Amino acid sequence: MEFEAFRLVDQLEQLTLDPGRIAMRGTVPERSTILDAHFPGHPIMPGVLMIEAMAQTSGYLLLAINRARRMPFLAEVKEAKLRAFIPPGAVLSIEADLEHEGSGYAVTHGRILRDGKRVAEAELRFRTVPFPSPELQARTRAAMLGVGIPPGASE
Repeated sequence: MEFEAFRLVDQLEQLTLDPGRIAMRGTVPERSTILDAHFPGHPIMPGVLMIEAMAQTSGYLLLAINRARRMPFLAEVKEAKLRAFIPPGAVLSIEADLEHEGSGYAVTHGRILRDGKRVAEAELRFRTVPFPSPELQARTRAAMLGVGIPPGASE
């Protein structure tokens, strides 16, 4: 994870397009200005970044399913539950399952596990729209490859 670069997932662990399911790995940095401030003397990963990690994982799933032809934008977070603190250095499994996709709208259920125990979960809703530019589409496809999503899922 790179908090300052807003990249919260590191590597693909599993991808199944039918049914839509993805698992990614993320390691919370040992040092970060964000952790220094949240909370001084007792650093923990902010809850909003837990939600963002689930959203990014869900976004990669949606990109893979639609072969990077449409861009997912987070539109709504429902029933988020943040069950435990996540300290610096924690290795996380971030997972998402597709609940619905179609007509420019998608719903996923995301969760974060640490040491096999669920520490966060949420229902995430997305708008999926055509890419606003070829440059963003190319950068997105490169980011997919960078986390290990196979080329066939982004052509």
